[in-house]
Amino acid sequence: MTDAPRKSRPIEVVADAEPIKLGSILFTVVDPHRGHEVDYNRWYERDHFYSGVMIGPWTFAGNRYVATKDLKALRDPSTAEITGEPERGSYVGVYWVLDGFHDLWNKWSVRQVRQLHAKDRMFEHRDHVHTLLYHYEWEFSRDEDGVPIELALDHNYPGFVAVWIDAAEGVSREEMWTHLQTDILPQVLPGTSAGLVGAFTPLPLLIDAPGDVPRQESTDQRTMLLYFLDDDPKTDWERVFVRQRELIAAAGKGAVIAEIPFKPTVKGTDTYTDELWLD
Repeated sequence: MTDAPRKSRPIEVVADAEPIKLGSILFTVVDPHRGHEVDYNRWYERDHFYSGVMIGPWTFAGNRYVATKDLKALRDPSTAEITGEPERGSYVGVYWVLDGFHDLWNKWSVRQVRQLHAKDRMFEHRDHVHTLLYHYEWEFSRDEDGVPIELALDHNYPGFVAVWIDAAEGVSREEMWTHLQTDILPQVLPGTSAGLVGAFTPLPLLIDAPGDVPRQESTDQRTMLLYFLDDDPKTDWERVFVRQRELIAAAGKGAVIAEIPFKPTVKGTDTYTDELWLD
């Protein structure tokens, strides 16, 4: 017996005749409780990935990534300032929001998640590690005609690395960006698997956001860089991320406070659910 078809619902969102441009993102790092890895993975990818974000207006791309224990072993320096404890943070969901619609999208997303809580469609055996909204600032491509940032999540890069950098005291964030774009990235990316970098700055959560999402202090000095790699992060970790950290430190304009490598989940499977923990 098949389910009766749902009735068509009114169209409420009409986009203007504008190019598709990235405006802001949701970046949510979560740990399942031990013993609940498979159940969490299935709940998130088969329900929450869609019901919590992707069915919403103005979300135009999304993807999930996992930090397996071999990737967690690469973390240096300590990620404690971002994750609370250096080894926390196993899964990340990343979502692109259309430029110009962040405030409307944010209000919808809070209402939607509250409704999911009310309908008991949330998963209690998990901890939010770092869930924050970010504003898109700029992109830097290794190649002259590389993948644009708007397509980065759909391109399905084999490697994905989040890097947080704080500008040094007395150095503006914009000055640090110029240094990254003109001095650091042109040295680091050529000849490596790092094809694309996007820069993002923190945005506040709404005051009525669900209480299980911890509030993160925003800072005018911090930038998150997202690296999209043509290979597993282990392949060029030393050439890209260790070298970059050393160059940034030597210049004195900022400091890397965390680097967290991921790879895509294998959708529709429980792959990697038994490879999350270092002990």
